[in-house]
Formats: sequence, C-alpha cells, structure tokens
Amino acid sequence: MAGEIPPAQPPPDVGGPRVVRRRPSLLWPWRRNPLRRRTDRLRARLAVGLVLGVLVTAPAAMFTVGDAAHRHYRDVAADEAASRDRRPAVLVRDAPRHPEPGSDEARRTRYPVEVRFTGPDGMPRTGRTDVEPGSTAGSTVLVWVDPAGGLTGPPLSTDQLRSRTMGWAILAFLGVVLTGLAAHGVAGLVLWRRDLANWDAEWAVTAPLWSRSP
Repeated sequence: MAGEIPPAQPPPDVGGPRVVRRRPSLLWPWRRNPLRRRTDRLRARLAVGLVLGVLVTAPAAMFTVGDAAHRHYRDVAADEAASRDRRPAVLVRDAPRHPEPGSDEARRTRYPVEVRFTGPDGMPRTGRTDVEPGSTAGSTVLVWVDPAGGLTGPPLSTDQLRSRTMGWAILAFLGVVLTGLAAHGVAGLVLWRRDLANWDAEWAVTAPLWSRSP
C-alpha cells in the first residue's frame, strides 16, 4: 500500500566483534584498576565495617532489650496478680443473643453488659463487662476488680508476657539493622557529594586545556 511505513528490521550482522556487557563485581573496589577512587575503597571498608557491626550489635541489643522487657513485664504481672481480685458479679439485664446460636463465632463473641458487684471496701458497685451471648439477667459471672473498685482485665498471662518480650526484642534487632542501613546511606551520600566536588575541581582545571585554541 502506497505511503505505508514498513516494519522495523534488525540491523544486518556485519560480523564485527560483539560487545559483552558484564555486571560490575562486588569485589571491584578491592581490586587495582585505574577507575578505582579512594572514596570507593572507603565506601567498601565502611560497608564491611557496618555489616560486621550489625552482626555483632543486633543480637546483643535483642538479648539486652528482651531481658529488660521480660523482667519489667514479669514485675507488672506479679503486681497485677497481687493487687487485682476476682469477684462474682450479677447481670443487671439480659445480654443480646447472637444471630447464629451455637456457631463458632457465637462461642467467641462477647457483649458488654452492666453488672452489679461488691467492691474491696464492701460497697455495692456497678460496671460493664463482656459476657457470653444470651446470658440472662440475674446470672452470675466472675469479674476482675482493681484496688480502687473498678472493673479491669485479668493479670498478664504467660503468653502475653512472652509475646510482649519477643516484640521488644524484635524491635531492638530491627532498630540496629535500620540504623546500620541509614548510616550506610548517609555515608554513601556524603562520599558521592565529595566525588562530585572533586570532579568539578578537576574539570575546572582540565576544561580550559580542551577549549584552548591550537
């Protein structure tokens, strides 16, 4: 068809040498070559130092913070167990019924209902606590009461103590790793700007020689 642009064709193979592109090796800053700069060696040494520092510091921080968190939450659990009291409470009104009685979801669901109980001072008190669906008014449930007479949760369990300890230990480990990555990034940026400044200074000397008339 006249005026139609033919599809692009690959260039002919003239039999010339093919250029093979190789990916830069991670060890090239340690090898002698004319393109290696002093900042390249410094950047490589800094990376090795940071990796070794993170490998040593991260487990130590994880253990130290985890041990401190375990001792803290163990004391908290002991204090809560000693100060909190479990008492019977009577439902003031019926709890809502679950749409699917007897289902797994109904067994896991709890509804907040007002209850009446006796405080540590012997005075009657009221509050709201979570109860099973369909609980009727006048039925008795067990609630946890703090020294001030307010409804509260149970003391820390062993699983909660373990999970919180592991959480702080993992945060400490990640904190050391992220700090090492941040330090490497900042150092690389500083060295890169230093290279640019050196290139500008060298080009200021070389450019007049290239532009000078013969």
